Amino acid sequence: MLDLAWIRENPDAVREGAEKKGIPFDVDELLRLDEERRQLIRVQEQAKAEQNALGKQVATLSGDSKQQALGRLKQLKAKVQEHTEGLRPLKERIEELMLACPNPPADEVPVGPDESANKLLREVGEKPTYDFEPKDHVALMTGLGMLDIERAGKLAGSRSYVLKGDGVFLEQAILRMAMDLIHERGYTLTSVPVIVKEWALRGTAYFPGAEVQTYRIANPTAEDEDSWLVGTSEVSVTALHSGEILDEAELPIKYAGLSPCFRREAGTYGKDTRGIYRVHQFNKVEQVIVDVGDVEKSRANHEEILDNAETMMQKLELPYRVVICSTGDMGRGARCKYDIEAWMPGRDAYGETHSATRFHEYQARRLNLRYRDSDGKVRFCHTLNNTVIASTRAMIALLEVHQQAGGSVRIPEALKPYMGGRETLSV
Repeated sequence: MLDLAWIRENPDAVREGAEKKGIPFDVDELLRLDEERRQLIRVQEQAKAEQNALGKQVATLSGDSKQQALGRLKQLKAKVQEHTEGLRPLKERIEELMLACPNPPADEVPVGPDESANKLLREVGEKPTYDFEPKDHVALMTGLGMLDIERAGKLAGSRSYVLKGDGVFLEQAILRMAMDLIHERGYTLTSVPVIVKEWALRGTAYFPGAEVQTYRIANPTAEDEDSWLVGTSEVSVTALHSGEILDEAELPIKYAGLSPCFRREAGTYGKDTRGIYRVHQFNKVEQVIVDVGDVEKSRANHEEILDNAETMMQKLELPYRVVICSTGDMGRGARCKYDIEAWMPGRDAYGETHSATRFHEYQARRLNLRYRDSDGKVRFCHTLNNTVIASTRAMIALLEVHQQAGGSVRIPEALKPYMGGRETLSV
């Protein structure tokens, strides 16, 4: 969420940002409603002031003067109530528009309609070549007894999978290596709820917009609101300090969240249907930074979380590239986003494995997440997040890149201690 006062002063910047992101947003309606709201508040406050002043005089009056004053007080009370009722729908509509208002992209973000306009920053590592016919991850995992998609479909429908044997060990090894890496770099590990209230998804800017992609858990009683399954622990971790005023000395707060993630993948019918690339459930280690409201510190933090993820890819010995996402490929809340894409031989293409995003105060305003600076002034924090590793896509890249003749897979050096010292995965 943006600062409404800033929007009043910079309406053209908001219009331009929405246009660049391809997100329809009526700035003029917001400003018109805001002016109407402020005018109503002014009239209401004038009525309240007259009401208070007249109320103090009533005790000193008598006869017709007192009756006239009481009549006027009744009129003023009705007027204040009328304005209060008039303000309610205005405030609700303004709140609705504020939640929908996109965060203008940073100057360095390339302008474009979708991922086709993403700008390549660097490629790291060499794509493998083979003197045999390489297999994709489904063939490799099936041959190694690591995967059962058919029975998973019977249990849970399409885009489901069962890991077996070494598949389970490999997933846990990758996650544990990511946890150790991020812990060594000063992040506090967390295991957070994956069932959250709706406000947490609004606060992290997933709602409104991602409802169709999110699994809803209907409450059987009317006593409480429905809950939702998170698509990433970013939601729970970023919302952890919502409503708090932190001390500047506490910042930056650096968290890593380990959790399962749940995504409906609505609108992707027929896309990436083979294997475990696009699935409804997977495990992930996510990194989140909450820091002071400083643009340059946010940039530095953004580079840090990107480096954490790149280090993980390098430890897994995976060729990858880094792109800066275009305005049409970064979402409503992002100020700037980098993607890491791993080379996946089975796709003969790069596949996205990480998204590193900085938001400035967009999430913090929605979460009322603030800090008190050294001068005693209360300010909104800046937030950032990025994947450390997501299990399924990391496994795809690792298995396909490091495959050997006959269907065995070489285990990268850094991962061997987490796999009991084993050199290869084989039947």
